[in-house]
Amino acid sequence: WYQRRVHGVLAGYKALGLCHFFTAGSDEVKCWTIQNGTKAPQAAGRIHTDFEKGFICAEVMRFEDLKAHGSENEVKANGKYKQCGKEYVVVDGDIIYFKFNAGAGLAGKK
Repeated sequence: WYQRRVHGVLAGYKALGLCHFFTAGSDEVKCWTIQNGTKAPQAAGRIHTDFEKGFICAEVMRFEDLKAHGSENEVKANGKYKQCGKEYVVVDGDIIYFKFNAGAGLAGKK
C-alpha cells in the first residue's frame, strides 16, 4: 500500500517536471520541491528570497553518498562533498547547505 502511494507521488513529480532537494539542521530535515533544471540560487530562493539575492555558494552532497558513508564527515573525507556556484543545477535528492550574504537583500532600504 505505502510503496504504491510513494510510487504514485514520484510518478507525479516526474510527469510535472519536478524534483526535490533537502536542507538539514541539527534538529530537522526539510524537503523542498523545485522544477527540474533549477540552478542553485533559484533553489535557495524557494527557502527565502534573501537566500537567492545574497547567494554565495551551495555546499552539496548526494543522499546516496550520505547513505553509503553514514555521516557528513565521512562524505567529506571521501571527497563527495562539493561547493557549487551560481551555475550549479540542483539534482533530485541533493542535500544542500546554502551560504548567503544576509545583508544583500537590504541594499538601498532604510
